[in-house]
Amino acid sequence: MSVPDALLGERVIDGPSDMEELGRRIGRDLAPGDVVVLTGPLGAGKTTLTRGIGEGLRIRGPVQSPTFVIARTHPSLVGGTPLVHVDAYRLGAAVELDDLDIDVAGSAVIVEWGRGVAEYLADAWWEIEIDRQVGGRGVDNACGEIAVHTVELDADAPRRVTISRRP
Repeated sequence: MSVPDALLGERVIDGPSDMEELGRRIGRDLAPGDVVVLTGPLGAGKTTLTRGIGEGLRIRGPVQSPTFVIARTHPSLVGGTPLVHVDAYRLGAAVELDDLDIDVAGSAVIVEWGRGVAEYLADAWWEIEIDRQVGGRGVDNACGEIAVHTVELDADAPRRVTISRRP
């Protein structure tokens, strides 16, 4: 696992350009066989981070969310490590990830929404959790009533990013 220990822990990322820069730092150190699981709510910055990872790996882009194609492979522009970008959100079970026939040994694999399925790809992986502030108001309850929310996503709002090794 190639990501340096200096990147482990929690940090605050001030905006999208800083998220991409963190991704570039991570991408420069990834090697074939590395698996990175990205966890966070919708709009947290998972694809933005992956875009930076792709730049660090010097892959052919553009890096976009693979929500509807499930997985997208980006070859290296310089003969380096290719990037496989997976969105596990729509997968019903971890076995479906295996059905994608991902070349884990020959690629750096980024799995958005991958918590609970990464252990089927590798014995060890990096987990990056991204938290963002959500503005809004409303009522949540367990009585089956419809909750009304007003939620604003601010792309420029700071994110809290936690990087750890698993297991």
